[in-house]
Amino acid sequence: MTDYTTILTITFAALMSFLLVFLSVPTILRVAYSKNLFDEPGRRRIHKKKVPNLGGLGIFIGFLFTYTLFLDWFDFNSIPFLIPSLLVIFSIGIKDDILVTAPMMKLLGQILAAFIIVGFGDMRITDFHGFFGLQPDYFTSLGVSILLIIFIVNGFNLIDGVDGLAAISGVISTLGFSVWFFLNNDIHTTIIGVIVIGSLLAFMYYNVFSKTQKIFMGDTGSMVIGFILAVLAIRFMEFNASAVRDNLNIPMTSAPAVVVGILIVPVIDTIRVFFLRLSRRNSPFVADKNHIHHRLLTLGFSHIQVALILGLVNIFFTVISFLLKDFGMLKLMALNLVLGFVVFYIPSIFIRLKAKKIRNL
Repeated sequence: MTDYTTILTITFAALMSFLLVFLSVPTILRVAYSKNLFDEPGRRRIHKKKVPNLGGLGIFIGFLFTYTLFLDWFDFNSIPFLIPSLLVIFSIGIKDDILVTAPMMKLLGQILAAFIIVGFGDMRITDFHGFFGLQPDYFTSLGVSILLIIFIVNGFNLIDGVDGLAAISGVISTLGFSVWFFLNNDIHTTIIGVIVIGSLLAFMYYNVFSKTQKIFMGDTGSMVIGFILAVLAIRFMEFNASAVRDNLNIPMTSAPAVVVGILIVPVIDTIRVFFLRLSRRNSPFVADKNHIHHRLLTLGFSHIQVALILGLVNIFFTVISFLLKDFGMLKLMALNLVLGFVVFYIPSIFIRLKAKKIRNL
């Protein structure tokens, strides 16, 4: 039974991160305006006027200071090398937001950050949870873990295309992991989760609701959130490894498939867009307007409506994944992926029907 002190600690951690971000963003905005640090409108941009894109700096400040206050960030027994890895992610993100970084340099920075926490911190996938009876050796475990982190980091970076989407998706995904960690008495990871949630909720006020102090999270914010969620995903799978999950209050025998459900928006959108680009003989790394949020905008939905629709999709898949946690890893994985692609294809159907209707007028 969790005591009241723990609940108060979790509550104050969320509140502290919220206040730090909420109070730091106005200062960041003043610096952005004085130094002319904006995300300029362009052909591949949705916004029509220049907006500061240093919101990720506020999110990182809120996370770092709250983490330092409530947890021992030199405690390498809990999540080893988390802060050093995040500092690398923050560095390449803030450089890209201010000066623009070559995609290859961003990728190298992500690989370095992933290697620090996977290679030095040993935060890696050691169990494939019955995937065709396979089990990874050390180097396979290392490679798969690094690739997973890079995939999730870039997935969150790619969905950050409309106001509120990356923040809402980040809140829902983090909440999904945090509730499970709390119910299984992993308070350290729960506090990390609520710190992220508090930071994102404060950021959303400026990103979505403020008329005079609007700000984007930029690559700094999306990559920091993506990295933390990747770490939570690996930790979630490792806690549910077959050798240790019997000690849990709520074991997940289909943990990798549940992770896909919790991270359904960046996972399906990234896979879908990459295959679309390849099918058109384009580089999978060249930006376009084929993301799910672009499809929904084409149908006439506003930014906040798009974010809420995809947030509801995220909640639906998270709930289904938790309810079917013992369905079987391969079956639940197939269900999430197939159903995810079907749901994400629906806007394209409506776009075609809308275009056909216009042609027949």
